[in-house]
Amino acid sequence: MSVLEIRDLHVSVETDQGTKPILKGVDLTIRTGETHAIMGPNGSGKSTLAYTIAGHPKYSVESGSITLDGEDVLAMSVDERARAGLFLAMQYPVEIPGVTVTNFLRTAKTAIAGEAPPVRSWIKDVRGAMTDLRMDSTFAERNVNEGFSGGEKKRHEILQLELLKPTFAVLDETDSGLDVDALKIVSEGVNRAKENTGLGLLLITHYTRILRYIKPDFVHVFVAGKVAEQGGPELADRLEDEGYDRYLSDAPVA
Repeated sequence: MSVLEIRDLHVSVETDQGTKPILKGVDLTIRTGETHAIMGPNGSGKSTLAYTIAGHPKYSVESGSITLDGEDVLAMSVDERARAGLFLAMQYPVEIPGVTVTNFLRTAKTAIAGEAPPVRSWIKDVRGAMTDLRMDSTFAERNVNEGFSGGEKKRHEILQLELLKPTFAVLDETDSGLDVDALKIVSEGVNRAKENTGLGLLLITHYTRILRYIKPDFVHVFVAGKVAEQGGPELADRLEDEGYDRYLSDAPVA
């Protein structure tokens, strides 16, 4: 069993008004095979946590730690984090002009595995995963995310998840912009990846609708850069009924 541990994490970002603290002492432990949902209002620090785990240079870690099986994640480059088994599905996937989906996926797999996958079996795996995600085969030769709809971009993120087989995946609002059918297909892909590899999931979302398809073991409520409350799946149901008002009334003024 692998463990991703976040301890007393404080993170800031530079703005026009100066340094702004975002995360203010986050503690979180995720084990392989577990699904953790992080919920909370806008500006509470959910995406900041995701990008800090991935190593985005915009965010500065002031104190605290992130470790993967005892290894210091914060000391790793972005590439090293990916090779160690960390994966981020972005809320707004970027376009990569001039790079086809096929080349992108094989290059990423080679970088992570340390060697290129056998062509014949790789093509079979890609085609099978695309079929499961109901992606047209022509997407393989299109440039990464260029001209893709929001739903197509999200399916491509989950295609990467299924093929790269990380140990831990952070899904940053993967449900945003998806219609009902696309949400179900994407969720099925996430569940399939977890079933096949036993990965640990950190699922960031505003809403409970994706949690109808991807069942969380733990739910954490983020408010003002901290975990305000945590519990089981029943906590998500309560948030659906009550919203975040009671947390916001208790949150300190920045």
